[in-house]
Amino acid sequence: MANQQNANRPELPQAREALDNMKYEIARELGINLKQGYNGDLSARDNGYVGGYMVKRLIEQAERQMASQQR
Repeated sequence: MANQQNANRPELPQAREALDNMKYEIARELGINLKQGYNGDLSARDNGYVGGYMVKRLIEQAERQMASQQR
């Protein structure tokens, strides 16, 4: 069985940095005051918005990449 603690961690350090940058960019676009470190003062709804938009953007990027490979 896979180690559950490492299941959500990217394999590459560059991937972690890119995902963090995306997270802060999306939070700024949504007007959510996400800061490095502790963010316990944010609501679950706000955090969920950021995560949801991250997933949406990653899916859009994957779809564009797959479409360009089929040409």
